[in-house]
Amino acid sequence: MYLSISKRFEFSSSHRLWASGLSDEENLRLYGREAESRHGHGHNFVAYFVFHGPVDDATGMMINIVSIKDKLKPLIDGRYDHKYLNVDTPPFDSVVPTPENMAGRLLTEARPLFDRETARPVACHLNESSASEATAYADGRVERHLWTDFSAARRTYSPHLTDSENRDLFGVASSPSGHGHHYRLRVTLGGEVDDKYGMIVPETEGRMVLDELRSQLDHRNLNTDVPDLAGKPMTTEWLCRYIFRRIRPRLPVTRVKLYEHQNFFVEYSGDTGFEVGVLSKFHAAHRLHSPVLSDADNECLYGKCHNLRGHGHLYVVEATLRGDLDEKTGTVYNLENLTGHLDAALAPYNYRHLDIDTDDFRERPSTGENIVASLWSRLEQAGDVTLSRVRLWETPNNRFTLRRDIESGES
Repeated sequence: MYLSISKRFEFSSSHRLWASGLSDEENLRLYGREAESRHGHGHNFVAYFVFHGPVDDATGMMINIVSIKDKLKPLIDGRYDHKYLNVDTPPFDSVVPTPENMAGRLLTEARPLFDRETARPVACHLNESSASEATAYADGRVERHLWTDFSAARRTYSPHLTDSENRDLFGVASSPSGHGHHYRLRVTLGGEVDDKYGMIVPETEGRMVLDELRSQLDHRNLNTDVPDLAGKPMTTEWLCRYIFRRIRPRLPVTRVKLYEHQNFFVEYSGDTGFEVGVLSKFHAAHRLHSPVLSDADNECLYGKCHNLRGHGHLYVVEATLRGDLDEKTGTVYNLENLTGHLDAALAPYNYRHLDIDTDDFRERPSTGENIVASLWSRLEQAGDVTLSRVRLWETPNNRFTLRRDIESGES
């Protein structure tokens, strides 16, 4: 099992994507509009720093999130926030400030700040915009993430099943009249970052492939208007694999992630296969308190989270399982069952005080680290699921992730 914590930071910067030694035409070909303004343009960046390390049994924490903020905020404020990166923030006076290079540099600068901590930064995920992200890992890997969206109609249906079987499996989604979704697609690219250009693939090349895909799927009936999907099971799993196979000959794609809506997604990699994820929420109160520490030590460690009468959160939980595609039905797992398992696991926590109304945290602190571990156990007990990942957002800024496989960073 592999536990990580992600801490979110925002900063606003300007930059220009421009490689010296190239002509205006060559830079525009590589970077598109990102190269146009000689004085830079702006983004509201969001950086997620991901930490991994052992959890202290007494405190229930891998690392004090307050210490993460105390160490990283001066770095971000001093070097990145409200700066023109190409001039104000070396090495971007000579290195192109692409998302790949920026994520790598942020991670490089963050790691020495935690040399004395048992938990260390293992990844930095940088969101440049709703369409562009990158992730840098401590082992040297870098990924680029490109997003697009499309609206399409469909009937969730397998031609290999009878109408009755389709209704039993897909419910109202199998109606012959069809229905619609606004899909969000993330395409993750892997490979070497070019030293001069700072990209895995030129920005314009990746966008061209995604724009062509979007034009094929957007405002179409997927069952009837896309020849390659005709006569195939029309499920999100099948569509996700189709997209992966369609664009992989043209881009170094490692995986694609397709959101049918914000609470359900499918991820497909040619190497590791399918993952299916669902999201839900619960409202709960808690108080961070360790029974093995004195009141003074608890107050010092947990601060305002140690308030005697507690405080609360709207927790968001994502449960992901890995499985094989049933070629007959086009599904990996029954979505209704998976959603039911998640709701059953969360029910004992919803509208409760975790420390008082449940047995899970009577003898240990109700930290995010401990809550996500308890949710993993509850989910496995709730049904016949093989979990690959459980994520818990305590707030939009603090996320706790437990994975079955030993890996670092985001996915």
